[in-house]
Amino acid sequence: MMMLMFMTMIIFIITIIVMMLATILSKKTIMDREKSSPFECGFDPMNYSRLPFSLRFFLIAIIFLIFDVEIALILPMILIIKSSNLINWSITSLFFIFILLIGLYHEWNQGALEWNN
Repeated sequence: MMMLMFMTMIIFIITIIVMMLATILSKKTIMDREKSSPFECGFDPMNYSRLPFSLRFFLIAIIFLIFDVEIALILPMILIIKSSNLINWSITSLFFIFILLIGLYHEWNQGALEWNN
C-alpha cells in the first residue's frame, strides 16, 4: 500500500513538472503591436474609434454567412432524398437553388463580388 502511494506521488510530481515545462516553453515572449492586434477586422484598434471604415468587410461577412447557411440547408436535403417523395424533393431543391442563384446574380450585378475596388 505504501509503495502504491509513493508511485502515485512520483507520477503526480512528474506530471506537474512536465506541465510547468510545457507552459514555460510554449509562451511567446515577443509581443508586438501586430501580433496582439486583431486581424481581418477592417480597422486599426489603436486609432480613434469614430473613423470611417470600409463597409466591404461587413458585406463580405454577410455573403459568407448566407452561403454558410446555404450549406447547412442543402446537406439535410441530400440525406432525405431516399425517404421522401422524389417529385416534391426535386421541386423543393430546385426552388431553393433557384433562389440562391437569383441572390448570387443580384450580388454580382451590384458589384459585391468585385475584389479590386
